Amino acid sequence: MSSSPIHTRSAVPGFEVPLHRSLTEPILLAGAPRAVTILNGTLAASIGLGLRLWIAGFLLWFVAHMIAVWATRRDPAFVEVLTRHIRHRTELSV
Repeated sequence: MSSSPIHTRSAVPGFEVPLHRSLTEPILLAGAPRAVTILNGTLAASIGLGLRLWIAGFLLWFVAHMIAVWATRRDPAFVEVLTRHIRHRTELSV
């Protein structure tokens, strides 16, 4: 019966630090990452207010937000993974 080193207590006194949960969780607005939510809301507002296409702006916001929430539930770091994938796409292609 071996235990994982992550779950064992430190054998050296003084090297164990309590960590607050808010330091490890991503910052979300309405279930989606903050940057994605702000970008989505800005784009939807520019279509809805600037072009006076209220229904199209609302539908764009709703669909894009639901996709972002779904992606966040599957992987909370999907934005970082996606940007890294786009940056390294040309280097990794054969």
